[in-house]
Amino acid sequence: MRALRVRAPGEVQVEEVPDPVPAAGEALLRILYAGICGSDLQVLRGTQPFASYPRVPGHEFSAEIVRIEGDPGGFAPGDVVTGVPYLQDGTCYSCRRGLINACVHNETLGVHRDGAFQELITLPVDRLHAARGLDPRDLALVEPFSIGHHAVRRAGVREGERVLVLGSGTIGQLTLLSARTHGARVWSADILPDRLELAASLGAEGTADLRTEEIPDLVARATDGDGFDVVLEATGLPVSFLGAIEAAAVGARLVLIGNGTREVTFNQSALIKKELDVLGSRNSRHVFPELIELIAGGAVDVSPLRTRTVPLAEAPAVLRAAAEGATADLKILLDLTR
Repeated sequence: MRALRVRAPGEVQVEEVPDPVPAAGEALLRILYAGICGSDLQVLRGTQPFASYPRVPGHEFSAEIVRIEGDPGGFAPGDVVTGVPYLQDGTCYSCRRGLINACVHNETLGVHRDGAFQELITLPVDRLHAARGLDPRDLALVEPFSIGHHAVRRAGVREGERVLVLGSGTIGQLTLLSARTHGARVWSADILPDRLELAASLGAEGTADLRTEEIPDLVARATDGDGFDVVLEATGLPVSFLGAIEAAAVGARLVLIGNGTREVTFNQSALIKKELDVLGSRNSRHVFPELIELIAGGAVDVSPLRTRTVPLAEAPAVLRAAAEGATADLKILLDLTR
């Protein structure tokens, strides 16, 4: 079968590799579509601290079941599915408390083990979620949608609350969609006008171009100076974290989604004065069925986020360009059906 492999940082190519063999309790899956994520670019750049090489990236996907070894768990060959790409040990302190998304020994497809940028993969049946009738391109967006949705649930977003999403990349846009399903009034802030236009088309009540508007001005315009009830930070940049504190109302909830790599210096009294709840959000748990239902039922349309689809043969060049920042595409899907 064909697989896109990062042999070492900066070295990526499509290769022929042996077909995987499912173990008991696993399904053999034929990948249909797989989304390129920031972590995949980190693997190529060599900045993903948990990746080893060679590595097949990819953890956002839709697939068709080829066969199942052992108990089918309600699935059958031919079913179109997606899968939770985080594999936990089930025994660590986090897992014993139900926090499987934060397993101490977590292994994520495409990082710790080979992922979905190949024609066939195996995955435990209990990781799978079916979606009959759903466009498999949209199904490949369920995993990134789950990241934003988990953060919104962490924040306890309620109907009528004013929510600010800092960052309008894929995760930021999906966080916006999730907050809107909770009845919130959502504003999006970014420095890229085209992404703010997309946010507006997805239902943002307002947007802010942070190249030309300061956070205090946004707070004054959107909340009459009160501040936002919830701020969801989806960039991981130090300046965005500081902006989140500034934008938050007294007693607000601030959730960090963006995985920052740089230290932030701030005065902790800023958190104390506003009595803020500051929460981290990692991966997701137990949300795939809910999101599949939202998309399949038409409550949410994720299709505007998939801005480009390319065959696997073109993937190395596309991945290199994205890693170098030479693309304006929001979500690129690899089409493994051709």
